[in-house]
Amino acid sequence: MTRRRVRNEKFLQKVIYNLIMTLGVLVRSVSREKSTVIARFFGDVGYDLLKVRRKLVTQNLVLTFPEKSLSEIDTIARQVYRNQAENVIEMLRLPMIKTAADASLLLDIDASELLAKTIGQKKGGVLLSAHFGNWELFGLCAGLLVTPATIVVKRLKNNEIDQQINTWRTMHGNRIIYKGKALREGMRALGKGGILTVLGDQSDPGGSFYTEFLGRRTSVFLGPAYLALKAGVPLFVGMCRRIGDGRYIVECEEIDMSGLGTAKTDAEELARRYTKVLERFIYQYPEEWFWLHNRWKRNG
Repeated sequence: MTRRRVRNEKFLQKVIYNLIMTLGVLVRSVSREKSTVIARFFGDVGYDLLKVRRKLVTQNLVLTFPEKSLSEIDTIARQVYRNQAENVIEMLRLPMIKTAADASLLLDIDASELLAKTIGQKKGGVLLSAHFGNWELFGLCAGLLVTPATIVVKRLKNNEIDQQINTWRTMHGNRIIYKGKALREGMRALGKGGILTVLGDQSDPGGSFYTEFLGRRTSVFLGPAYLALKAGVPLFVGMCRRIGDGRYIVECEEIDMSGLGTAKTDAEELARRYTKVLERFIYQYPEEWFWLHNRWKRNG
């Protein structure tokens, strides 16, 4: 890559960062109701005018829900765009969440079982989630309402946006580790009795494990399963979804790990078990999932 191209990319990244930060100032200056209206507008623009990955989203939905009419698929797809736009707007409003009281206005979560099996027994735990509902708001609010966690994240190409989002993620006690260091740093966090949060619904570019996900064969990330089994800690799935009026609820359930050891085949079986739980939520609330991702591009 030439120096000129590098300079141009850095300039473009700076422009995008400044535009997003400006939008953040705007949405933090209005009520949540008005910011929701803004999000709905941007979602419809993305769906109707820009048609960002619209063909991919529609195709994914048609293949996953062959029993649904095109009208039903269109309704779900439009709501997907609105929800993702709302996720961006609400992420820009994260600095407004300063206390547990603020978080409780947005998120309902009962983590008593998770805490009883982990911190209550002075041991760590893996909390697996997905790009479902508002995962960024979930992470921040759960840190305030339950306990701070170590969150595995993917590094963004735009370095300034990446640093800013990480600042928001960690402003109330959470810490982050990048995917490349997830195994080593994750084991360390679990060994200290911490909660490790991982989004486990994306494909694994370097993986060799494939299974069915929403009716199609694809690669599945084994990291959460491997970490839970290796550290000897429980694994929970926590899914955040909208319940209306700008509020969310998190549903948590423990994944059965009985009969499993630490071999790769055991990690694969555990991954199948939690993948089925992720599927169940996506089938029930399809508008909450991030269908814009080409999830099935790696199918072995």
